[in-house]
Amino acid sequence: MAAIRILGIDPGLQRTGWGVIACEGSKLTHIAHGIVTSTAKASLGDRLREIHSGLTAVILEHAPATIAIEETFVNVNGQATLKLGQARGVAMLAAAEAEVPLAEYSPNRVKKSVVGAGHAAKEQIGLMIGILLPGCNVDQADAADALAIAITHAHHFRATSAVG
Repeated sequence: MAAIRILGIDPGLQRTGWGVIACEGSKLTHIAHGIVTSTAKASLGDRLREIHSGLTAVILEHAPATIAIEETFVNVNGQATLKLGQARGVAMLAAAEAEVPLAEYSPNRVKKSVVGAGHAAKEQIGLMIGILLPGCNVDQADAADALAIAITHAHHFRATSAVG
């Protein structure tokens, strides 16, 4: 079985985390991770364009076979939830334009898949990333979350591949 590259995306208007892993059977390997940022004082449209452009460049550079993105959770602040949804939308558009299949996972499912508990703290996710991806040193919470999303998809992808 050839290694499958998976891009995980943790959408955000200020910082969109991304992480690329390779999945070969049960082996997971860290490829790259980072953050796409937008200019805080720019218009919303310009900020969304910056996110889209940054993710498009990541997709072109790393050529993932599949992409996984975190679903938007409803925040107490409706305006913040709406902006998060817009950032998520441009990330989904980048995947669609590249014609790469996209999967979506809830934040609780990601935490449960990586840590074993649906309400795990960000620190726990970071620690588990280091265990599940030996040699990966990620110090950005958004990139760690993106890698966790990619790992969640790898677990799901392996499970459905084993069945089919």
